[in-house]
Amino acid sequence: MEKTDVLVSGLGPVGAALAVYLGRLGISAIAIDRDTGVYPMPRAAHIDHETMRLLHLAGGAEAVSQASQPLSAYEFRSRDGSLLIGFRPGEVLTATGFPQSSMFHQPTLEHALRARLAGIPGVSVRLGHALKSCVSHDDGVTVEIVGPDGTYNVAAKFLVGCDGGQSAVRRNVDIALDDMGFDEPWLVIDAKLKDGRERLTTIGLQHCDPRRPVTSVPMSPGRHRWEFMLRPGERPEEVVADSFIDELLRPFIDPASVEIDRRAVYRFHAVIAKEWRRGRILLAGDAAHQMPPFLGQGLCSGARDAANLAWKLAAVLQGRAGEALLDSYQAEREPHVRAITEMAVFMGKVVCTQNEDEAAARDRDMLSKPESERIAPMVDTVGLKSGVMPGDELAGSIFPEPWLRTGEGRRRLDDVAGLQPLLFYRAGDEAAAESFRASGGFAMALSDPELLDEGNRVKSMLAEADAVLVRPDRYIFGRGDAGGLVAAWAAYLRSGVSAA
Repeated sequence: MEKTDVLVSGLGPVGAALAVYLGRLGISAIAIDRDTGVYPMPRAAHIDHETMRLLHLAGGAEAVSQASQPLSAYEFRSRDGSLLIGFRPGEVLTATGFPQSSMFHQPTLEHALRARLAGIPGVSVRLGHALKSCVSHDDGVTVEIVGPDGTYNVAAKFLVGCDGGQSAVRRNVDIALDDMGFDEPWLVIDAKLKDGRERLTTIGLQHCDPRRPVTSVPMSPGRHRWEFMLRPGERPEEVVADSFIDELLRPFIDPASVEIDRRAVYRFHAVIAKEWRRGRILLAGDAAHQMPPFLGQGLCSGARDAANLAWKLAAVLQGRAGEALLDSYQAEREPHVRAITEMAVFMGKVVCTQNEDEAAARDRDMLSKPESERIAPMVDTVGLKSGVMPGDELAGSIFPEPWLRTGEGRRRLDDVAGLQPLLFYRAGDEAAAESFRASGGFAMALSDPELLDEGNRVKSMLAEADAVLVRPDRYIFGRGDAGGLVAAWAAYLRSGVSAA
């Protein structure tokens, strides 16, 4: 029977990023997908700057940057066009160096990640192969796979289901879903703009019209998406007809000026798996959680899952951490996902109001505030609440990425360090730094001439502390003296629990 460290079921963006991370960390992996190629139509449309940084670590950010456009605003407007609420990106460059909010082309990302996978030793990609069953043991999982040449088995030390909302992995082990009470049918229309036009707008719009709520968002250059909420009694086969779509689009654009390349009815819902780990079987991305698209955080959340899980699996498999560390995966990620999902559900309920009286009351309430109070800056998602040092106000937030001066010129820190934990320290803590390096970390003195800390962002972050330790997924673990941080990190790896 063939053996591997990790079998990744599902090779969408989450599974592909996870497989890249594992391969870069020296872990053998087999990644399977039932389809033989990348799904050609975009599904996810929005990506935030944190996710761009994580995808840069996986080799996909450059391609995405070339097929994306920053979002200048996100607005909710009433039937008559009045601004109910709006969000604007900040003027300051984000901590990661990427635009705060961008609309992108998902197939471009998937092709880039698969190209990156092709060059990583120890990772085997198998398209047209699907998981049929899986049986968990104390020391691994036996996976039955159906491929073009028949059925075969693989013995994996861990199995990760990244296989979408209808996850075969989740269904095989009978993991239940927590339904958060949102389930609405929408027609999604993806269109190419004709005559070389790059965009209709750089603003994402929610038209909160009770007669028919509509989402209108730019995507990658040359593309636009509309989403129309279905009315009671409307059937999927009816609403995808050309004549029906033309009438829906006419208030927004001349239907003759676009080419429809995808039309599909989806149910926007909010569910979270009750278990993200059962023994040696884990779930990530849509297999673990699904949310309405009103915050554009579905893919972003899956990418954070992959980054959180990959380095933990590697640490366990390489003997640098106890298996208890894997219990921290859901403990850290679920509160983050749940908070985002709850906000997306709230926004969805604002948008999806179809009762005329309720919509009128909503509009009166929101419009009673001055417009200046209805516009807010786009904010980053809430960081980690566990898996970091308690009592540090910066712990759990995203670490700003400095650049390094190398023989090849300026390079991003992440290009040099990869998916390792980071330690930045003041002079005099060399013993702790060396211990950290020996355990698989990347350590650098603040006085190192290779460190290009523009604006002194790293130094100012330390304040009175001697060092800052950053998790591989780029959340700040904590600040303090270098020796104490290294010891606390080692204890966290053993137990999956951080303590002061």
